[in-house]
Amino acid sequence: MLTASGVSNAKPHGKPYKLTDGLSLFLQVQPSGAKWWRFRYRRPGTKKENLISLGTFPEVSLRRAREKRDEVR
Repeated sequence: MLTASGVSNAKPHGKPYKLTDGLSLFLQVQPSGAKWWRFRYRRPGTKKENLISLGTFPEVSLRRAREKRDEVR
């Protein structure tokens, strides 16, 4: 599980990387310093995997990203 301080303290590296939160929600940190909330899910009928963006940090907080994930689920 991520914490609010862990999200804000995430630093960019040479390659994009993920910080997982649970229930398929993660924060993707780009080399440019951008932080994107992403949610990976499978469609009920086709079982195809999809990836949806829930917004960027700090515009979307950890709490709001979890709320959005629950709405999508």
